[in-house]
Amino acid sequence: MTNLWTIWAGIALGLAGLGAALGLGLIGKAWLESLGRNPEGAKAYFVPAILALALTEAVAIYGFVVAFLSLSK
Repeated sequence: MTNLWTIWAGIALGLAGLGAALGLGLIGKAWLESLGRNPEGAKAYFVPAILALALTEAVAIYGFVVAFLSLSK
C-alpha cells in the first residue's frame, strides 16, 4: 500500500508542476505581447502580472504539499 501512495505523490507533484509551468509560460507570453503593443503601459501591467505569476506558482506549492501529505500516510 505504501508504493501506491508514493505513485500518487509523484503524479500529484508532476501534474502540479506541469500546470504551473504552462500557466507561467502563458502569463509571461501575454505580458510580453502586451508590453510589445503598448510599451508606455509597463507600469500598469507590472503589478497584475507579478500577482498572476505568484498565484500560478502557488499551484505548484499546493501540489508539493499534497505530495508530502500523501507520503506521510
